[in-house]
Amino acid sequence: MAPQSTALLGLAKTNLREQAVTALRAAITSGDLPPSSPLVETELSELLQISRGTLREALRQLQQEGLVSAGARGRLSVRHLDSKEIRDIFAVRAALEALAVRELAENPDRAELVDTLRRALEVMDAAGDDLEARIEADLDFHRHLSRLTGNETLVHSWSSLEGSIRMSIMFAGLDRAVGNMDVGKHSAIVDAIETGDANEASTAIESHMRWASANLIG
Repeated sequence: MAPQSTALLGLAKTNLREQAVTALRAAITSGDLPPSSPLVETELSELLQISRGTLREALRQLQQEGLVSAGARGRLSVRHLDSKEIRDIFAVRAALEALAVRELAENPDRAELVDTLRRALEVMDAAGDDLEARIEADLDFHRHLSRLTGNETLVHSWSSLEGSIRMSIMFAGLDRAVGNMDVGKHSAIVDAIETGDANEASTAIESHMRWASANLIG
């Protein structure tokens, strides 16, 4: 039986597919639908109060994002990652975000970019104990690193990992995951960018990714 999460109870009758995607994504990222949970169409369509056709469209999108996987006979479940996959995800993230922070640090007009990143950290800090808000604020900070470079290929590459990044949050449980969302650790990255030292900035993000990966895997 699917969990009675408030994120999964009822939707307005507009943009139902997108609302279903958002609700299911939040339930997966927060752990309401934990890794390996079967996704039963009859239960989920009833909880979300949408047709099974609309639900299938939403699940297809989540499968493309890497949050949902297909098993025997096409049965869908919440994706489960192993420790090797977590290490691989963080290795690729480290490479992409190291490139991003190098470009930001080398930008002569980086003061405005730094201000944007500090505002993102304020949002993370303001989230407090609201887990869903904190997760989204953390993702938004790292998303900003890529977007602020103006490098569309970099943005696309990072975005293609977002589903896997969300799944990695749940790998070792919420307590460890929240430890990766520490504002102070992220402030050190912004401070390094502000110095204009590209090497220092890339070292800061690589250190953060190594620590975050090790924290999740244990």
